[in-house]
Amino acid sequence: MERRLALELAGTIRHDGVGGVADDLATLPGTTEWLRERSDALAGLPPDGITADDRLRGEVVELRRAVRALFARAAGPAGPAGPADARRLMPVDEAVAALNAAAARAAVVPRLDWLPGDPPAARTVPVGGDLTARVVAALAGDAIAFLGGPDRDLLRACPAPRCVRYFVKSHGRQEFCKASCGNRARAARHYRRRRADAEDGTGRS
Repeated sequence: MERRLALELAGTIRHDGVGGVADDLATLPGTTEWLRERSDALAGLPPDGITADDRLRGEVVELRRAVRALFARAAGPAGPAGPADARRLMPVDEAVAALNAAAARAAVVPRLDWLPGDPPAARTVPVGGDLTARVVAALAGDAIAFLGGPDRDLLRACPAPRCVRYFVKSHGRQEFCKASCGNRARAARHYRRRRADAEDGTGRS
């Protein structure tokens, strides 16, 4: 399955499992780990040589702000922006400009990959510029392809309590990014109904 780097980048802001929000890019080691795990998809970059410094981390985080702002706009007709974004979104025009500027940081060339036993695959590879420029350009290019493609219309902000993820709807009845979010949402609805019943005197002990 083709990776969606833009969706993965947006997903580095996530529910921490205990009621808060975690940021996978909050530290240099965390950013380095995240990038190294995706070195196969970041074509043209050293597979084990990506080590984040403050500049690289800062530019990836800023690109994530733009991506999440545009994801919120794309998901808007089908639901509200994710709760991590609703009160601090980058303006859309700024997000578009930031994404385009990031993509222009490094030129790209077409590349053919054809491994034994696999069909040939075409992709673009960033060239020129320093490592930071190539990383940021590759991530921005993926976001542009995603937002300009058919998956954009299937993008949703997960409505589960405390979830801050965006996801691509894979079937008609999917409401949440994963099953655990659906369970949490149903439990929250059940709790609210029980509380409302208790408050109006119709609840049972």
